[in-house]
Amino acid sequence: MVRISRRLQRIREGVDRNKFYSLDEAVLLVQERAVAHFNETIEIAVQLGLDVRHADQMVRGFVRLPHGTGRLVRVAVFARGEKAEEAKAAGADLVGAEDLFQMINDGNIDFDRCLAVPDMMPLVGRLGKILGPRGMMPNPKVGTVSTEIASAVAASKGGAVEFRVEKNAIIHAGIGKVSFGSKKIVENVYAFLDAVIKAKPTGAKGEYMNRVSIASTMGIGLKVDVASISHVGKGF
Repeated sequence: MVRISRRLQRIREGVDRNKFYSLDEAVLLVQERAVAHFNETIEIAVQLGLDVRHADQMVRGFVRLPHGTGRLVRVAVFARGEKAEEAKAAGADLVGAEDLFQMINDGNIDFDRCLAVPDMMPLVGRLGKILGPRGMMPNPKVGTVSTEIASAVAASKGGAVEFRVEKNAIIHAGIGKVSFGSKKIVENVYAFLDAVIKAKPTGAKGEYMNRVSIASTMGIGLKVDVASISHVGKGF
């Protein structure tokens, strides 16, 4: 017989894992059961009705959450001259060109997000095999390649989230910390889902957003009643 720890018993108490909760209920229950000795991240998983084997059913996007993510994000920027100075003034942690290229090429990746101005992409493109698998390759579609580099840095430092559908047609993202309070988490969820809906691909057929669930880092996942969030955006 498998023994269930007291911690897990406490987390599961009063929760029906087969039930579909309203978003407000789910967020509150997840926060109440976040009992780890650190500020857990609240994570969302969205199951989409897509066949991602087809190029016209891929989903990728970028959203600035109204209350940020609560995570300290280190930002590296490929830029020269005036744009480099703008990036530094905006709070970028690493700014450079060939020197930054060499650092990354040597395997020293001491940052979480990589940005670039457009004229640096021929250089940055040579790092595709390193940055690509880590999901860090700058891309204009998600705002990480921009002439407005100061704004891009501010967005990245301020809680912008990049999302991308995975092979199983699921999108995962961190959308805040337990300490935020339920109202801020709910508002972040709405902003995130709105961005996912706006990124709906032209090849999508039938129901686009099938299932939504949330969980804390060390907690259990709870299913969210899609009907309770159907007013967000269009295309549910």
